Amino acid sequence: MQWTSLNDLREKYLSFFESKGHLRLPSFPLVPNGDKSLLLINSGMAPMKKFFTGEVEPPRHRVTTCQKCIRTPDLDRVGHTARHGTFFEMLGNFSFGDYFKREAITWSWEFLTKVLEIPEDRLWPSVYEKDDEAYDIWTKEVGVPADHMTRLGKEDNFWEHGSGPCGPCSEIYFDRGPKYGCGKPDCRPGCDCDRYMEIWNNVFSQFNNDGNGNYTELTHKNIDTGMGLERLACVMQGVDNMFEVDTIRNVLNKVCEIAGKTYGEDPQKDISIRVVTDHIRSAMFMIADGVTPSNEGRGYVLRRILRRACRHGKLLGINEPFLVRLCEVAIGESVGAYPELGEKRDYIEKVISIEESRFDATIDAGLSILGNLTRGLLNDGAQVISGAEAFKLYDTFGFPLDLTREIAAEQGLGIDEETFTKLMQEQRKRAREARGNISGWTDTMKSALSGLPKTEFTGYTDYRSTAKVIAILVDGESAELCSEGDCTVVLDRTPFYGEGGGQVGDTGTIYNTGSGLTLTVTDTRKTDGVYLHICTVANGVVHVGDEVTADIADLRRDAIRRNHSACHLLQAALRTVLGTHVEQAGSYVDEERCRFDFSHFAPMTPEEIRKVEGLVNVNILLASPIVTTVTDPESARKAGAMALFGEKYGDKVRMVKMGSFSTELCGGTHCSNTGEIGLFKIVSEGSVAAGVRRIEGVTGLGVLRLLDGKDAMLTGLQKDLKVANVSDIPHRVAQMQEEIAQLKREVESLNSKIAASGLDAILNTAVSVKGCRLVTHLFENTGADVVRAMADRIKSEHPDMVAVFAIRDAEKLNFLCVAGAEAVSGGAHAGKLVGSVAAVTGGRGGGRPDNAMAGGRDASLVGDALNSAQAALEAMLN
Repeated sequence: MQWTSLNDLREKYLSFFESKGHLRLPSFPLVPNGDKSLLLINSGMAPMKKFFTGEVEPPRHRVTTCQKCIRTPDLDRVGHTARHGTFFEMLGNFSFGDYFKREAITWSWEFLTKVLEIPEDRLWPSVYEKDDEAYDIWTKEVGVPADHMTRLGKEDNFWEHGSGPCGPCSEIYFDRGPKYGCGKPDCRPGCDCDRYMEIWNNVFSQFNNDGNGNYTELTHKNIDTGMGLERLACVMQGVDNMFEVDTIRNVLNKVCEIAGKTYGEDPQKDISIRVVTDHIRSAMFMIADGVTPSNEGRGYVLRRILRRACRHGKLLGINEPFLVRLCEVAIGESVGAYPELGEKRDYIEKVISIEESRFDATIDAGLSILGNLTRGLLNDGAQVISGAEAFKLYDTFGFPLDLTREIAAEQGLGIDEETFTKLMQEQRKRAREARGNISGWTDTMKSALSGLPKTEFTGYTDYRSTAKVIAILVDGESAELCSEGDCTVVLDRTPFYGEGGGQVGDTGTIYNTGSGLTLTVTDTRKTDGVYLHICTVANGVVHVGDEVTADIADLRRDAIRRNHSACHLLQAALRTVLGTHVEQAGSYVDEERCRFDFSHFAPMTPEEIRKVEGLVNVNILLASPIVTTVTDPESARKAGAMALFGEKYGDKVRMVKMGSFSTELCGGTHCSNTGEIGLFKIVSEGSVAAGVRRIEGVTGLGVLRLLDGKDAMLTGLQKDLKVANVSDIPHRVAQMQEEIAQLKREVESLNSKIAASGLDAILNTAVSVKGCRLVTHLFENTGADVVRAMADRIKSEHPDMVAVFAIRDAEKLNFLCVAGAEAVSGGAHAGKLVGSVAAVTGGRGGGRPDNAMAGGRDASLVGDALNSAQAALEAMLN
């Protein structure tokens, strides 16, 4: 057992399992792909769930990885102990329906004792208390002495998470020696002391839990192996915890160098050193995988981690930006295994630098206020910081609740988190109502916008307006000018529609021909009545105070107007055809399409879709005037106006009326009459949630594009089917369907005749088994119906006979078993027999005593399976 670096351990493990036929995959990103149940990947198997469930075919049925993982439930404990960390690497070897317990166990032992040369007497395997199979493999095949084995209960050695695949575990513990133990004579794996450290966990996924405690064997069993790389490194390097492992210790040493501290001298300082060491590693990997600091989701996790690191830097006496310097060392330790760290080094360091600078601008004031607050509470004998004070620290100074909680706990104080949560929910509600899609903008940006007057919107009537630049934001900060790159521009008046009410924001240009200024507007948003033009400087320099012309992309706006107006007609048509229970549940309109979500209890029938589409087009052809009236909400409701989903209305509302067919409250832009919509076509109708349906449709030129696509498809079919006219396609398809059906009938007839002709030969192979006759046969590429017909004939015409047939083709293997009435009376059971036979191939199945089916797995074992039928039948007969 030789000292081995963490990076070498990773390579040894992956190379070892490559030698066992595993495909080495790179670590999956920390951001889950298509898995909304996780914010961040937290285990080796998490990104491969769909391989285990069979939803996705893995690139190989044997895979090995070293997976980046983030776990934050114990974030507050990180630093306070040397055991906890947010970032770790998980080594894993996985079998998706390939090998099982024997290989997993023997290979784990081989790697630890032969490759790493860990003394066998320091390794203690454990198994689930009822898993005799694993116990026997360990003791009889691997050769582990019984006195070095431990059987543990379900809590320790059985993996399951609600309903679904589950199974027993077999863990391997490393004996760190008596000095870490409790001294009890029965101390062994499972004891609460620190002597035995789990380093390897083999999970044998072999059962399915129905959620009610009922377990059935899985047809395809899997192996999920997990081993923490840092924990293994502790063993191989003879150190007590992850912070002493070489690569992590190098980062820790840099923290000490920057802070001018010595690790191990002051327990309180050591906490902060460990926090910073761990958090910089987590942050760099998260940023490399696309996470950016924000106030929501995984972005908030990153922000908490970075700000906690900043705060503990302050506790170490570091009063200048330092995380980027630390990041350089952390990247250097891991870039060999994770090249993305090197490729994105500049970006990682920039994100960290910006976040550190933003927090640094407020942390001193926040710490001072919190310090005064805690001292005052302690002097008064209070024990709890109010939720309002904690929220103020969060809202004003960017202190995550976790950080306030941690600082308060250091002073023996708690927090009124219930009130904090209530205030947070109220703030989020206000943000949704007032800011639309601007959530996630920084406090600095909000501050820069807070004093601005509301923008005059001219876009209901004008596509072009003169205006004055009253504010510029660059990288979230107020600026007096911008000469290149991206910026956000606020005008005193604008024709650009700010995204809201389901309608996308306008694009276009802002220019000044005299100065040569041209800004390309890529999006428009609004918050508290201030319109934000998201721009890129195409030419010149934009200054606060510039007189400009704001010019929207008119063709795009026209297309958006058509789709938005069509949505109004669509809702009215749906309520007419389906009923007044239909209410809007959401919408989205851009230049390409209109999308409308609505409440309805069932899929629409083709006839209902045709009626709705027809009603919309009838009202388009009427070219009814679209009249907009500004009124109060009560008057609008009396006029029959419907309110739109998610919209909040003030004292004045815009009521949009389309002839006598539709009246709604809406702040969006619309055509002047329904005829301008041109034409409406439903493209799709489907479900988006329980009781909510979605229709997508196109209008105007979008319908022409749709028709062009269908024309091209029909022309291609005409050519492929070799017909003179497109109108001949249905007739030709009907002919082909009849020809195919006739050919199928002929094939089935021929197969039946062939099989029937061979039935006598099959019957002649029957063997006598305790008064019954048994026949077995393998059918290659024969229809299941044909084989089933033969089996039924045997059962009805030969009551003393049992037949076991295997049906194999290129894709699957199945078994069929029948038993005649006399055979059943004698004890034969087709369901049990076919299950026993299929099990030889790794399959499973069952059924009635006289008739049963099973699925096979390993087709190469079909001969052995059929040969086993005689002994299995003999065992069950009287």
